[in-house]
Amino acid sequence: MTPSQAVASRRSVRAFLDKPVERETLARILEQAQRAPSGGNTQPWHGIVLTGAPMRRLFDRIAQEFPKGRAAHAPEYHIYPPELDGPYEQRRRGVGEDMYGALDIAREDKAQRLAWFANNFRAFGAPVLMLVHTPQYMGPPQWSDIGMWLQTIMLLLREEGLDSCPQEAWAVYSPQIREVVAIPEDHTFFCGLAIGYRDPAAPVNNFPVARAPLDEAIRWEGFDA
Repeated sequence: MTPSQAVASRRSVRAFLDKPVERETLARILEQAQRAPSGGNTQPWHGIVLTGAPMRRLFDRIAQEFPKGRAAHAPEYHIYPPELDGPYEQRRRGVGEDMYGALDIAREDKAQRLAWFANNFRAFGAPVLMLVHTPQYMGPPQWSDIGMWLQTIMLLLREEGLDSCPQEAWAVYSPQIREVVAIPEDHTFFCGLAIGYRDPAAPVNNFPVARAPLDEAIRWEGFDA
């Protein structure tokens, strides 16, 4: 698979097959991903890779909290800026509506939407979940480095025929996660990354995900028209 093919075929997969992923495969991918760029070679990323009983313990713990709604949420950072608006907010809402449309869940069907959202906290059926954290004193440049590391991992997963779903949703349950997974107290918990083999027949894995046209993101200067 070429890099272009990996980029084109990568998406946030939300339905995985019941098929295990070998530790050796993941170790090879994560070793390669250590080549991801980072400012000053700080390499500020840390991950904990869960499967089997440890992962199920985490799922069970969060299942106790999910019925409490937002009262149980305690993220260590703003997942979205409180002032998010304009095209950024429109894109966020738009992809959500497209997803629920693919699932045939109407806007007014709040119960079904909530039931689907709960799948986040079972990693959408993935056999592996990686939890990502970094020292609290790391700033925006280092968080950018973590993003480049995660993208490198996701593209290398595609090269191996695997898929993933980066999940900032896990951040809302940071205190509960810390109860069952040993994350250093002086680290910020960032996100989860579900890893496995996509279910190619699942509608949620097949709806088109809109991207902004290039001229909304890029301005050219000094080039011939």
